Amino acid sequence: MTPNSETRGAPTAATAPRAVRVQLPHHLRTLARVPAEVVIEVGEPASLGSLLDALEARHPVLRGTVRDHVTRRRRPFVRFFACREDLSQEPPDFPLPAAVLSGAEPFLIVGALAGG
Repeated sequence: MTPNSETRGAPTAATAPRAVRVQLPHHLRTLARVPAEVVIEVGEPASLGSLLDALEARHPVLRGTVRDHVTRRRRPFVRFFACREDLSQEPPDFPLPAAVLSGAEPFLIVGALAGG
């Protein structure tokens, strides 16, 4: 046995999945039958797209509700927020903020309101 062979292949801090807190709007948590906040494991690179992929994989009933099935673009009237910043217009490869990855802040999916 060579030195460090016991840890070979084991995830390192850089590659281990990160637990991200995701807060869902009422209509989506009712559909998925989950509490207001779920914890989603996100691998590297931890991006907006990889988080949404992991959310849809963990809760398949949410596929097509947050993003379009075909284009995978954010649906109208759904917004993304983290660390008091609107991330709704960011590309899928946009990195998640460090505070979200550390668990200090949640990632919010918000159902936007419209009308007058």
